[in-house]
Amino acid sequence: MGNAGLPEIPFRPRPSARLPHALRTPQVLFAAILVATFAACALFSPVIARTNPADIDLTHRLLSPCSQHWFGTDELGRDIFARTVYGARISMAVAISVVAVSAIVGLVLGCISGFYGGWLDTILNIYVTNAFLALPGILLAIAFVAFLGPGLLNLIFALALSGWVAYARLVRAQVMSVSRLEFVESARALGASDLRILGRHILPNILQPLIVQAAVGMASAVLAEATLSFLGLGLPPPSASWGAMLNDARSHIFDAPYILFFPAMAVMLCVLSFNFIGDALGTMADPRSTN
Repeated sequence: MGNAGLPEIPFRPRPSARLPHALRTPQVLFAAILVATFAACALFSPVIARTNPADIDLTHRLLSPCSQHWFGTDELGRDIFARTVYGARISMAVAISVVAVSAIVGLVLGCISGFYGGWLDTILNIYVTNAFLALPGILLAIAFVAFLGPGLLNLIFALALSGWVAYARLVRAQVMSVSRLEFVESARALGASDLRILGRHILPNILQPLIVQAAVGMASAVLAEATLSFLGLGLPPPSASWGAMLNDARSHIFDAPYILFFPAMAVMLCVLSFNFIGDALGTMADPRSTN
């Protein structure tokens, strides 16, 4: 007997099978858990750490990790666990803000440069972009913060001052590539405006590499914020920042190494997790990669 009368049952893959192989590796799953943990610490810091990170208790200074103070206390008796948890709020807020500002500026300038070309491309790509590339990003940020003074907004704009260049160059290359495709030429022939072509036809086709760059940019922003805070150019005391905690721990490396260990591990794991996710997204976006 034939199967002509039997209804066809559509094949539904398992939810895990719908994910690309690059996103199902142990490294990426571990990184996703870490990012979720840091995000939870940033959002629910008062709930997770019930101690005020700025509370000073000189009678309990330099305590080793114990049941009352899970990560111990620093030289002023402040709880290191609470300061590490609240440090995630600063690092994540700065990283997200820096990536958002850099991506928006880079997207606008990259679209203008890649779509219109000509003298606009010459000015933006050759002169402006190369001028910022000639200056090391961290030195530019240090000079900016040193001139305007420490603070959250100054820190964000200092890091975004050089961070937008990578997004602008990426967007410019993608826009120039997509602009030559037939569906863009057809939209232009039908009389579509430049803004409609960019927003409706080009932008959706360049979002994937932009998301990859944003994931890697999060790692760079976390590391840069920790560096500036370590140098005393981050948020002023008593704000809990991983970089400032590392700076405070310099004089107790040998007698109380736990003061250095926990914020250093937080910085390392946060940067590593965003790098893992960025690499996985880059592999997924690469047409030459296979599952």
